[in-house]
Amino acid sequence: MNATVRLSLSSLRAHRRRFAGTFLAVFLGVAFLTGTLVMGDTLRASFDSMFGTAARGTDAVVRGADVITTPGESRGVRRPVDTSLLTAVARVPGVAASAPEIQGAGQLVGRKGTAVGGQGPPTLAGNWITDPELNPYRLAEGRAPAKSGEVVVNRGAARKGGLRIGDTTTLRTPDPVRVTIVGLATFGGEDGMAQVTFTGMTRADAEKYLTARPGQAASILVRAEPGVGQRDLVRRLTPVLPRGVEAITGQESAQENTDMISSQFLTMFTTFLLVFSGVALLVATFSIHNTFAIVVAQRTRENALLRALGAARRQVTAATLVEASAVAIAGSAAGLAGGIGIAAGLQALFPAIGFPFPEGGLVVTSRSMLPPLAVGVVVCLGSALLPAVRAGRTAPLAALRESAVDSSGASRSRAAAGTALAVTSVAVTLAGVLVSRSVWAAGLGAVLALAAFVVLGPVASTVVVRLLGGPLDRLRGVTGALARRNALRSPKRTAATAGALMIGVAVVSLFTVFGASLKATMDQTVSRSFAGDLAVSTPSFGAGGSGLSPGLAAAVRRLPEVDTAVGLGRGVAEVDGRGRSLTVTDPDALARTFDLGRVRGSLRALGTDGIAVSRKEADARGLTTGDRARLTFTDGRTGMFTVRAVYGQSELAGDYVVTRAAWAPHRTQDADTLVAVSLKDGVGADAGRKAVQRVAARYGNPQVQTRAEYAQSSAGGIDMMLTLVYALLALAVLIALLGIANTLTLAIHERTRELGLLRAVGQTRAQLRAMVRWESVLIAAFGTAGGLTLGTCLGWVLVKASEGASGTSFAFAVPPVRLVAVALVGVTAGVLAALRPARRAARLDVLRAVAAP
Repeated sequence: MNATVRLSLSSLRAHRRRFAGTFLAVFLGVAFLTGTLVMGDTLRASFDSMFGTAARGTDAVVRGADVITTPGESRGVRRPVDTSLLTAVARVPGVAASAPEIQGAGQLVGRKGTAVGGQGPPTLAGNWITDPELNPYRLAEGRAPAKSGEVVVNRGAARKGGLRIGDTTTLRTPDPVRVTIVGLATFGGEDGMAQVTFTGMTRADAEKYLTARPGQAASILVRAEPGVGQRDLVRRLTPVLPRGVEAITGQESAQENTDMISSQFLTMFTTFLLVFSGVALLVATFSIHNTFAIVVAQRTRENALLRALGAARRQVTAATLVEASAVAIAGSAAGLAGGIGIAAGLQALFPAIGFPFPEGGLVVTSRSMLPPLAVGVVVCLGSALLPAVRAGRTAPLAALRESAVDSSGASRSRAAAGTALAVTSVAVTLAGVLVSRSVWAAGLGAVLALAAFVVLGPVASTVVVRLLGGPLDRLRGVTGALARRNALRSPKRTAATAGALMIGVAVVSLFTVFGASLKATMDQTVSRSFAGDLAVSTPSFGAGGSGLSPGLAAAVRRLPEVDTAVGLGRGVAEVDGRGRSLTVTDPDALARTFDLGRVRGSLRALGTDGIAVSRKEADARGLTTGDRARLTFTDGRTGMFTVRAVYGQSELAGDYVVTRAAWAPHRTQDADTLVAVSLKDGVGADAGRKAVQRVAARYGNPQVQTRAEYAQSSAGGIDMMLTLVYALLALAVLIALLGIANTLTLAIHERTRELGLLRAVGQTRAQLRAMVRWESVLIAAFGTAGGLTLGTCLGWVLVKASEGASGTSFAFAVPPVRLVAVALVGVTAGVLAALRPARRAARLDVLRAVAAP
């Protein structure tokens, strides 16, 4: 065994350039995976520390026990508590202090008139708690608010909005409130909780602007006397609390906040990055396997000599695996260091571009180091296993032959197996997206389709490369013909080399098609449902933003240019025990501004005890007009509502509609998410927009857009997602490029004598470089064509699977311009990959090349 290890290490030292591409592929894949895990651990530790520091003075939290959670949301809405409980809480033995925590949405307007935050992370407002131990925010500059209109804001929000102490600005609650900044605060020692903004006001102002009525709070914070533990304090508080109110420890509250961040943001973020790490490692697998396959083919005579000298098959196989292990360990170890560097770079970069990342040192644990190391080694050894077994099977008589040049073709068995896989994948996929509507079946079909592409690669390469390279004979003459023949010489090698690029291009195409389909779906939804001319909205997505003032729609409706203006608010309630979102609006105006399809019953007759239900929801729940449903609201009150209308389309209107009069007794902080405006006949869009903008300016200056602009802005987050996807997938394309370059370099070494003979019979250096470049372009074009085909098909599968899972009608769209750009990037990668191999080929000494074995 020692002799085998020495032989392997000697071979590595002698031919270290051959494994440079493999080392880089392992390094990049492991580095990306390590960076993702380190970043995730760092964020979790940062948020743990931040929430722990912020809540260190709070020993118990009194809050509503009931939570209403709607589909798609994890935290839900809690019932508010009555501040009259403060008296009973203060009398409990062991309570040192207590304070109400009033919290709602409040968005600051910056110095330049633009809203601060709101692009995902929430914009919060609340009362400034005077007890510094109970207040999670710490006053860093200035003073606490003392009178109406004075506020404290977190320092990060002030910096982002260009605001300083003494400035007067607008706070959207969502009604605009003029406020003066008198202090700046920190949260958990940081300038803010990531990109969340906070505005602290007096208790009276918080009750006035953030609650439906005075005397309500989100919770009551309690501090214990020295010597009283948190659990002991909770046990003492519980008997004095009314039904529907509970007490938890301060530690439990901080942990809930951390878990909420982890489940909503960190899990999604790390999963997103881990998917791309997997793509990068999958691409690396193709490159590594191809490298070892070529190296084994080139060392056929050397391995045969070892066999002739008495080496057993397992010894030759073990020698190859030892080489792979050495490359895997070295590349993975370097990848660990590189991953820490990537995490440090992300930590410095993302806050600069507004991404919600807290500051703090990197957290490097065995949990973030050992898995990437193991994955790197397993991927490399797994990729080298088949070539190693093939090396062990080398016959001793092969030592009498010349150095092997791999010219293997595609077997009939491969073609049959690939065809069977392709047919099976199509059948399973169609069953999953058209028959059973199963995401798992669609996913299995996609995996089988990828396997079919890999198996059929050598078969397809012969046909596709011949077609793609056909014009080269006419355009580049003998040079083009030689490039095409070189690419056709070994279909297995061509397919394996192109396979890495194919995977990267397929994933890029998949997300490109899916993103275009989402945008087309949004445009289709707005065009089909929104019959108005203008839309007033706040530029936010996710939890951010404060919404629109409910008074805005009424003010716009009074304009002489406007026919109808309707605001769409949002509420939550349990409908027969199930949490559901409610659309709060004027149903009559809604029907005039939105296309609701066929309506059974009357929207005008909802009143204070009626509800309208979408046809899809009514069919699912077995409801029809005249039926009754029990609604339980966040204030704990319950009422019986009669279904007085069932409408057809629900994309923008939601599944349940109630009047503002029905919602008013149960509301907390009332806000609209959209105001739809229909102009009078003869009023132009520009004139109508200017008139609406003048009114909107008095309500915090929200965006006023045409219907087409509203549809485009609603899909704005999709372009941001695609930009991030393209940036991350650049790693996979880079690994594929390295694989092509490594294959060409090894092929040049393999064909040294052949290249020398070409130079001897008159081929110039420029022609030789062009031949290598065109061979690389053909390989890249084959991989790009396969990736575009596979990615577009899988994009259609993802759209149909999403449609079945969500019950929403999705539009399928193929963006030709973006896909052409992807194709150009793929072909360009082939050109770049050939630069160094072509230069090395052109520098070969003719006489030595001709004399090469």
